[in-house]
Amino acid sequence: MSVDLSEADAQFRQWMHENLSRAADRFGLTVTGQARLGWLDRSISAPVRASGRRLWLRVVSEDKQWIGGEFWTGNLDANVFTTLPKPQVLDVYEWEEWRQQRAELMTFAPGSPCSPTDTVRHALDLPDEWWAELRRTIEIIAATPTDRVNADQALITGRIQQHFGHSANPVVRQWETVHGDLHWANLMGPDFMLLDWELWGRGPVGTDAATLLCYSLLVPETAERVRDTFAHVLDTDVGQLAQLYVASRLLHRVDKGDHPDLAAPLRKLVETL
Repeated sequence: MSVDLSEADAQFRQWMHENLSRAADRFGLTVTGQARLGWLDRSISAPVRASGRRLWLRVVSEDKQWIGGEFWTGNLDANVFTTLPKPQVLDVYEWEEWRQQRAELMTFAPGSPCSPTDTVRHALDLPDEWWAELRRTIEIIAATPTDRVNADQALITGRIQQHFGHSANPVVRQWETVHGDLHWANLMGPDFMLLDWELWGRGPVGTDAATLLCYSLLVPETAERVRDTFAHVLDTDVGQLAQLYVASRLLHRVDKGDHPDLAAPLRKLVETL
């Protein structure tokens, strides 16, 4: 007996829209723009309005066995970054309906994502001030103490050895706090802002710079600008290890069907390390 996955997917997306409406009613909000589904349809977001104020509402849905991880509270926990250009979580509402749903009401982020996808595929026209703010933001994150974990040694060793065997030493000697998901769909322009803080925590030094570089490889001039902005870390031994780890992590996603056009550039990058 065959299963119509397309029909199941359509029903799940409709259910996610219903979750958004339920959360908006719970907070007394009016949805004012088109809703956007996130990665694998596990989240849905939309601009909303309350008492004349523009806000942003996001609802994420997970199987209950996965909600114990730190990612579940990442956006709220990131309210500790009070001086950075990022959304702040104002309120949270959770409920269970065969899965666990978490609605987060946030301040509104003006502008547009630099790319509709994680990977940039066209040249970006961003001012020098934008790049300076990017570097400043990553440096502030790196210097902020936290008990949250983005990646531990076991995960890093496993990913690197999965793709590159024992040809490289995977031992991380320097750690810092990282955003953990620094790609182009999470970066806003023309005014800089950084979104999606689910995964932030301790990780290898250079993780964020390496992540943005890997997601820039299809546009050489953008990749070069990332290299210039973060040369102080990418050109070091720890920065090269971070690139190796991020490349192996993204190749793992390529194996699962994500961004297949990154496979060849990622392997070429690894050859240069």
